[in-house]
Amino acid sequence: MTALGANAVTAVILAGGMGKRMGGVDKGQVKLNNKPLIEWVIEAIRPQVSHILINANRSHDAYARYGFPVLRDQLSDYQGPLAGFAAGMQAASTTHIVTVPCDGPLLPPDLVERLIHALESQQADIAVAHDGERLQPVYALIPVSLLTSLNAFLASNDRKIDRWYAQQRMALADFSDVPSTFLNVNTPEDRERLEHAGISA
Repeated sequence: MTALGANAVTAVILAGGMGKRMGGVDKGQVKLNNKPLIEWVIEAIRPQVSHILINANRSHDAYARYGFPVLRDQLSDYQGPLAGFAAGMQAASTTHIVTVPCDGPLLPPDLVERLIHALESQQADIAVAHDGERLQPVYALIPVSLLTSLNAFLASNDRKIDRWYAQQRMALADFSDVPSTFLNVNTPEDRERLEHAGISA
């Protein structure tokens, strides 16, 4: 297997959700210490990849100002993360994408490196982060060659990430030493908790 480098990876930042637990607001635009969540994620992932795409179904002008392509889901009515995966895989010019949520401001600085290591060492098709207790399914390294498989899965009206993953050879990337890096901002209380914890740029 040829060693995979960061130059072969495009980050797809998933900002296409409905933000139900945040009162329906666009979570990527929610501010944490006066900085939109999307900016925390961009700053953390930018050194780890060669390209960035933003998957968003609203606030296009706000996201476009960061200078990266903004992609809508090809499926309507907020069909979940897999729809964002598919949009990113369709648009990426690299062999692989790494998916990250817009509401995870504590992104590990070696996320992509560890995912690549897991993919190659376990000779898998995809690699997904595991925090020592549970899978973190939206932190994943996926080849764009699986787009046909994903589109077929979505066409069957299934939207469950774990069921699509079960169809692939999946590697687990061990992040049990840094489980707190997967804390995300789902609710106003989550945001307040992180602010009080002293997160800073």
